[in-house]
Amino acid sequence: MSAPSISLPGDPPGGRRAVAVWSIGVAVYFVAVIFRTSLGVAGLDAADRFHVNASALSTFSILQLLVYAGMQIPVGLLVDRLGTRKVLAIGVVLFTAGQLGFAFSPSYGMALASRALLGCGDAMTFISVLRLGSRWFPARRGPLVAQLAGLAGMAGNLVSTLVLARLLHGIGWTQAFAGSALAGVVVLVLLLLFLKDHPEGHEPEPVSHRGTAYVRRQIAESWREPGTRLGLWVHFTTQFPAMVFLLLWGMPFLVEAQGLSRATAGELLTLVVLSNMAIGLVYGQIVARHHGARLPLALGTIAATALLWATTLAWPGARAPMWLLVALCAVLGACGPASMIGFDFARPANPPERQGTASGITNMGGFVASMTTLFAVGVLLDATGDDYTVAFSSVFLLQALGVGQILRLRGRAARRERERLVTSRVEAVHVPA
Repeated sequence: MSAPSISLPGDPPGGRRAVAVWSIGVAVYFVAVIFRTSLGVAGLDAADRFHVNASALSTFSILQLLVYAGMQIPVGLLVDRLGTRKVLAIGVVLFTAGQLGFAFSPSYGMALASRALLGCGDAMTFISVLRLGSRWFPARRGPLVAQLAGLAGMAGNLVSTLVLARLLHGIGWTQAFAGSALAGVVVLVLLLLFLKDHPEGHEPEPVSHRGTAYVRRQIAESWREPGTRLGLWVHFTTQFPAMVFLLLWGMPFLVEAQGLSRATAGELLTLVVLSNMAIGLVYGQIVARHHGARLPLALGTIAATALLWATTLAWPGARAPMWLLVALCAVLGACGPASMIGFDFARPANPPERQGTASGITNMGGFVASMTTLFAVGVLLDATGDDYTVAFSSVFLLQALGVGQILRLRGRAARRERERLVTSRVEAVHVPA
């Protein structure tokens, strides 16, 4: 599936203004990820605060991801119809309200509702940022721009791990969560003042948006493309091991099952984030220059993740050695960058007017897998008396399902991509100077 990069007719110019506008969208996504992952460092505190067990604790993240995953296709349609600026503004208002609500929730039920609201707003950010990048930068920059957006998200995760965790144990639950919500107000002001959907002269073609026929057509045509479905399964199979670890179960696993202190466990969670950021830069450069590397990178990441998890869980004795835990966390850092490769299959498979919808379908994959695994781990922990070896073995079942689908779709996606590349070259040759 290797192909040289070409500049297509009508490509946006990129440049400094593109970077400035796109950076505002990325800042919104950065804040959304801080709020999304804040429960990952507060899981044990939340269990004490609301007096809940492992299954109930996992419901926080499951509900948040259920809302997030369920919103992906509707958000993709909204982005294609309303544009990036409006959808991002709605998202900021919702996730900021959710974070504030979580700060002041007096009960488990109110806290659940707040996380659902946060998940709804969070769902509107990443697809919008992807579309913003495709509107402001040339197509050949797409893989690198997407990886950089993911990198900013992991920086948000790093803030949760390093800053919010310290605030939580320093100034308390309400002050930490309410104070962090101020970041949402800041990015909302920047968005309303400076963000634009596209550069002048690159307005999208007007599309009829009347009735349900448009919605059905957008979804059906996006799904019909093998590249969209391949992107979904790549995202499904690569993202969830790290997401589950960072979002909720990493801290309890390291503290309760491996006997580490909270400080040491926090350092290992930070390693996952730092590894993600470093590997994201590498993967982005490789995919931008060699499209044929997409599938080997994705499958290699899946294999390495499965190998390290299997070794950690099967290690003889009560606890795995520190070097193995470090290796596991370093490899988990590759999951996020590998999941971004899913968009590099879906993006070229769809025209600009379907980018939001196709990205929404792709983005559902990893979050459905994460939600399923979060639930499975919580249930298995309660059923087995906190046996983390049994609980985390559920990872392998979803990986096997995803790899099977990737191998099934890869041939069809490759053929369609070659056909589109030939068509694009012919159109580029015949564009008048």
